[in-house]
Amino acid sequence: MNRREFSTGLAALCSVRSPLARAASDSRGVSEQAHTLYDNALVLDCNSSPPWEGRLPLPQSDLDLVRGSGISVIKLTLGGINADFGGTIEEIAQVQQLCEVHPAYFTQVRVADDMARAKREGRLGIVLSFESADMHGGKLSSLETFRNLGVRVMQLSYNRKSPFAAGVMEPGGGGLTALGRDAVRDMNRLGIAVDLSHANPATTADVLALAGKPPVMTHAGCAAVHAHPRNKTDEQLRALAAKGGVVGIYDLPYLTASPRQPTVEDYMAHLQHALKVAGEDHVGIGSDVGIDPFDTSAKGMAEFAKQLEQRRSAGLQAPEEDRPTYVIGLNVPRRMEIIADQLLRRRYSPAVADKVLGGNFVRVFSEVWAS
Repeated sequence: MNRREFSTGLAALCSVRSPLARAASDSRGVSEQAHTLYDNALVLDCNSSPPWEGRLPLPQSDLDLVRGSGISVIKLTLGGINADFGGTIEEIAQVQQLCEVHPAYFTQVRVADDMARAKREGRLGIVLSFESADMHGGKLSSLETFRNLGVRVMQLSYNRKSPFAAGVMEPGGGGLTALGRDAVRDMNRLGIAVDLSHANPATTADVLALAGKPPVMTHAGCAAVHAHPRNKTDEQLRALAAKGGVVGIYDLPYLTASPRQPTVEDYMAHLQHALKVAGEDHVGIGSDVGIDPFDTSAKGMAEFAKQLEQRRSAGLQAPEEDRPTYVIGLNVPRRMEIIADQLLRRRYSPAVADKVLGGNFVRVFSEVWAS
């Protein structure tokens, strides 16, 4: 669960924000080797969001936070969990306006070369993506429309069923529908990455069997470390790797059993397991949290509780969705630098750390988006 999922509007993307979010480079204690590696890497968080309070221009403090985070590219979810076609178009326009108002800080990623360009120019590259499928209205034609607006990653369902497929809260809901099979073929043809993060087991198996280009799981965990519907089995991870895909490990409470808040050690247990099972070429990071830290103050927790109740009332809450969306020790803008440091401390090579920080997702997107 992510605070972005509570609303279809960009104005709610960062509704639970920390007063400490202004300290963008709070990654004290990392080694000089990790710091240098991080600064040189193309860092790609495959599910995140920039600071956003629904108005432009952004304050300089937010712009400094983005640049200070050291992140080169994010995959940004638009359309929430149930936005329609028109509402989603408006959100795409808002991102384009963000890039227009702050061209020195943001740029839209449309082709693979844009990711390296964002790193080179010191801007945050934004890959547009969908988690819901509601904006399509059950129409295949909208896939190409949204692709031409720059949406490069899409899911075929959120937690429940859609006209295309079934999500994780529908374990017995079947897999791809006939329309969903056509959608996978069209997405492969159009150069849109199929994201299986919220897909149920049947949908996951169907896509992995059918897809001609590598699917991705942009934000998930490992079921072998903690059993949860949003975490992927070893069988699924191996099948994804066999297709050339990449899984991004998230910073959500589903890393551990309720009621305990996950820690860096818990995060690394999932990351190391994924590396062991899927291999070093098939693991990345998809934090599923904003660049700015989660607000753990009384006010922030009250807002979180309100949003959690909205999801519960809408029937969209997942099991163990009862804790804030952060990992203890990673609730800072430069969280991925800490992860790099943890990998090096565990004797992974700098080359592996570089792949996890972004190299693997850059590789798979370059392959999928190629015409």
